[in-house]
Amino acid sequence: MSSVKSRREQYSQATKAALLEAATRRFADRGFAATALEDVAADIGASRGAVYHHFASKTALFEAVAGELEGWMVRQVIEATEAAGDDPWKAAMAATDQFLQCCCDPAYGRVVWQEAPLALGWHRWKELEGVYAYGLIEQLVGGLIAAGQLPELPREPMTRITFHILGAAGMALAEAAEEDKERVKADYLTAISHLFGSARLT
Repeated sequence: MSSVKSRREQYSQATKAALLEAATRRFADRGFAATALEDVAADIGASRGAVYHHFASKTALFEAVAGELEGWMVRQVIEATEAAGDDPWKAAMAATDQFLQCCCDPAYGRVVWQEAPLALGWHRWKELEGVYAYGLIEQLVGGLIAAGQLPELPREPMTRITFHILGAAGMALAEAAEEDKERVKADYLTAISHLFGSARLT
């Protein structure tokens, strides 16, 4: 009995993963409004009911896709931070560079920065960004202050300002034409480095 249940669970998990993958492609290529649940289901040879078994609505499916992409971004940024070593400044710059690189990804850029505010509404989108990005930025800013590399300024405003600066960069990269993304990324990395470098103490 347990083996049957296990196979059912495995099948259910595989179906859910396939739906998320198919939905990611659809939302990235066509956007939220032009994506139908029937099309997502058809992409993996499933029924619309299979979608509703895992997700209560198209909005719920979209939020799950956005969450998966945000989680991917956070993992990429953490890996870059760890690879940069113990210096908080190098870690912060590596994190910024990797975040901007993630924003160049067509799926992450369109789903998270262009479609999510419309699909989820501004407030829910900001909540989602707060869950995945805000805490990471808070940790990096705190590390710079603790190391004496940024002045001892109020951390909440510093984190929030940094959050919005990076958000502006993310939106710009999402909106940039594919052939312009590397140039736009370099411009924003230069500007962000200058902004924080001018406040750097050591």
